[in-house]
Amino acid sequence: MYTIFHPEQDALVRDLLAKHTDFERGAWTAERLHDHQRAELRATLSFVVGNAPFYRSHLRQLTSADIDAFELSDLSRLPFTTKDDLRDNLLDLLSRPVTDGWVFYETTGTTGRATPCPRDNTDSGTNNMALTVNYRDVLRAHPGRHLIAVMGPTELHSTGDTFGDVFRNLGHPVAKMWPHSPVVGFRRALELLGDLHVTGLVCTPAMAMSLAKQARDLGLSARDDFDLNFIMVVGELATPALLANIESLWSATAYNCMYASQESSILAAVRADGRLRTIPLSVVYEVIDPDSGNLAEPRADGSMLGELVITHLYRGCKPLIRYRTGDLVRLTPPAGAADYPSHTLQPLGRVRDTVLVDREPISAFDLEQTVLTHVRRCVGYQIVIDGEDGTDRLTVRLECLDPDAVDEPALRAEVRRRFGVEPVVSLEDIGGIAGTGALVSWKASRVHDRRVPDDVERRAALAIAGRRDAR
Repeated sequence: MYTIFHPEQDALVRDLLAKHTDFERGAWTAERLHDHQRAELRATLSFVVGNAPFYRSHLRQLTSADIDAFELSDLSRLPFTTKDDLRDNLLDLLSRPVTDGWVFYETTGTTGRATPCPRDNTDSGTNNMALTVNYRDVLRAHPGRHLIAVMGPTELHSTGDTFGDVFRNLGHPVAKMWPHSPVVGFRRALELLGDLHVTGLVCTPAMAMSLAKQARDLGLSARDDFDLNFIMVVGELATPALLANIESLWSATAYNCMYASQESSILAAVRADGRLRTIPLSVVYEVIDPDSGNLAEPRADGSMLGELVITHLYRGCKPLIRYRTGDLVRLTPPAGAADYPSHTLQPLGRVRDTVLVDREPISAFDLEQTVLTHVRRCVGYQIVIDGEDGTDRLTVRLECLDPDAVDEPALRAEVRRRFGVEPVVSLEDIGGIAGTGALVSWKASRVHDRRVPDDVERRAALAIAGRRDAR
């Protein structure tokens, strides 16, 4: 009904749908995509310089003539936008006033200053269209009409609105419920999952595991007493091993459904094959060396490994130019003409989540994948790292529903092979900290590095876990 009152929005989403549909079926040539990105980049540069106080200063070297002649290859000459820029400049990053938007969100602010993330119709239309088209492909593998539970915070956060809109586009109702809310709670959330015969679930990986644990505590079986067909996890790192573990808990297909943030919006969406695909119609992607800031060199297979930098190609409330996401990724070109025609994006964790083990840098992805490869039916895990006299010790703490769910000899051998240390494997109650990753960081919830004397993020995670446990 909304577009009846706003015909300009109707025109926008119809144009977006036509472009995405053409792109999906391979009708966009490389030349067409290049021309599209160049034209939209020029328009976005002109827009932010003309409207955002921050970018008026940050890109002051750009003249109108420079923008009119700007090429994609010129992008690397522009300065980065950093998270500190966002925290220090707040509303000065906006290219439209908040009153021009339809909703106001902001980042959680658990470990730093919360930053504003308003959305207007262009923001929501552009990003939700990308999700709708790609999730349409996913749901072809799960035919029928689904009732989908969306479990995420709603206050000042986009999760409920985004998934509600996208699944409504696809013809599926949603039930928005947040188990950590005092209005809902885990018991009621599980009752609704069962009573309503919910077949789809959107939540964080930690939530999927916590729900299975709570079901067990209530005398229920996540595998046998619910009707979940698929689980779409979001908000945290999700390795193939973690997805396989969630599938073992629920007997449902688990997807890492998007790569996104409140600040940057949707940067990749999952397809039916389980891989995240970039959205080049609305974003330009760069991969840089996180230390030097130089563009990463492609590997032999054409993939690039490094920190992701993004530039928005649409003119919403807060377009970002060369924004350093702080995340390590692997970008891989399409495998062939039959593949979906955009790069595959594999998130590897935040740059600062990399830890040294036996003097070797290990990404969050490698830590989680290694630890969980030989684990099933796990509802919480944490890696504890100690160091003494230059020697690192690693303890893998696991909480599993079944005592025989861990192949301990294989796990120990895998850790030795990958990290060069002999691990201790401990089966125990992890506690609430394992569920705080989406609000703080993967590392704060999953790694306790005792070699760090004062870990601010860990303290924040413990505080959140303590408040939840007190309820």
